[in-house]
Amino acid sequence: MSSLPPNSSLGPGSTILPIKRPDVIAFNLKGKSALYAAWLPLLKGGGLFMQTVKPHQLGDEVLVVLSFLDEPMKLPLTGKVVWVNPAHATGNRPQGVAIQLPDTDAGKELKKKIEGILAPVAKSDRATHTL
Repeated sequence: MSSLPPNSSLGPGSTILPIKRPDVIAFNLKGKSALYAAWLPLLKGGGLFMQTVKPHQLGDEVLVVLSFLDEPMKLPLTGKVVWVNPAHATGNRPQGVAIQLPDTDAGKELKKKIEGILAPVAKSDRATHTL
C-alpha cells in the first residue's frame, strides 16, 4: 500500500523528505559598538555575527529579524551560516553564528548603510566577535 497521491511522479521506493524550515534569530543591534563587533566586511556582500547558544552548522539557512540601531522597523534577512563560534571560543569570543548578507537589493542596501555608519572606525584594530 502506497502513501503517495495517485498521480504522483515518485516511483516505488522513493522517499519524501520533510522540508526543513530555517531557524529564526531575533537580532537587536543597539549601538555602533555592537554593530562594529558584529560586522564582517571581508565576506562578499558583508555579513553579521549573532550571539546564540543554539547549535548551527555551516550552510544552515537562518532567518534573522534585525532591529537596527534606533530604527522602529524590523528588517527580515535570510542567509546561510558562514561562520560558527563554538562555546568557549578562543579570545573570549561569544558563542554564535554569522550569516552572509543576501545578494538582494535589501542586502546591498543594508551593507551600504552599515559601511556608512562604520566608516569612521573602518580601519580600527579593535577586536570583533569573529576576528
